[in-house]
Amino acid sequence: MTSVYKAGLSYYYVSQSEYRGESMGKSKVLVVGGTGYIGRRIVKASLEQGHETFVLQRPEIGLDIEKVQMLLSFKKQGAHLVEASVSHHQSLVEAVKLVDVVICTMSGVHFRSHNLLMQLNLVQAIKAAGNVKRFLPSEFGMDPALMGHALEPGRVTFDEKMTVRKAIEDANIPFTYVSANCFAGYFVGNLSQMGTLLPPRDKVLLYGDANVKVVFMDEDDVATYTIKTIDDPRTLNKTVYLRPPENILTQRQLIEKWEKLVGKELEKSSISEQDFLASMKGLDYASQVGVGHFYHIFYEGCLTNFEIGEGGEEASELYPEVKYTRMDEYLRVFV
Repeated sequence: MTSVYKAGLSYYYVSQSEYRGESMGKSKVLVVGGTGYIGRRIVKASLEQGHETFVLQRPEIGLDIEKVQMLLSFKKQGAHLVEASVSHHQSLVEAVKLVDVVICTMSGVHFRSHNLLMQLNLVQAIKAAGNVKRFLPSEFGMDPALMGHALEPGRVTFDEKMTVRKAIEDANIPFTYVSANCFAGYFVGNLSQMGTLLPPRDKVLLYGDANVKVVFMDEDDVATYTIKTIDDPRTLNKTVYLRPPENILTQRQLIEKWEKLVGKELEKSSISEQDFLASMKGLDYASQVGVGHFYHIFYEGCLTNFEIGEGGEEASELYPEVKYTRMDEYLRVFV
């Protein structure tokens, strides 16, 4: 038997046998932003962990052939594509009604795209649908609830995430917030140098004494832990912090891992807190945001300068079976 569904903009067909599938007992998942940097990993992890997985296919995709091909690759892997627009309420409601869990991974970084407040439309759709048992909004970085003091202009990221959180909680939507800390792709391969994604071979810049503790995460591990949370009652209405103990490192320790791998000591220079903040002047907006975030991470230690309280859980303690990637292993590909 095949059912016809209309998500406001188009019809699509999904067999009832597909719905019953192998994922009985596991939540059905809708990923919004599935072609993005974290989104595509969330889709992969959801499928690997046996969840019936739906990916929002937005008509606004236009002629972006790479995104179209990625969506088709998801379909080949067993995901369902659901056509709906984040700016079209009824299509979004109909898409949400197909699932139990919604995960949003819309970008919030200014040098790519910054769409965090578009999630307010998604919150309204989830509220209207009334069936979602868990919503994971686009967070996956620092905990915005701890960043009320953040510097301008970078604080906009945290302010907007808190706006979305307020909307979620005002609507009484069950949630999990994921604080994933520093993505290895942006902070590890480059030894946390700004303006590059590749490791320096001769000289490296230290932030202050470079002894502030930071948390580094392989992005595939972020996705694995995220999907683990969605059917876990321990994570309901809580913030899950990704802090696997062997990935809590200082910038200096990260550099030492690289030096050991290449058998060479890099020439080091240091930039003081005052000089680092002064470097923000004259930069474009996106770069100013980046400098502010780096300041909070590497000088203030905002990722590790607090204890996880009653409203939070730590992922590696909840899921010790996950064999997370250590950063010396991550760096080997660059050698």
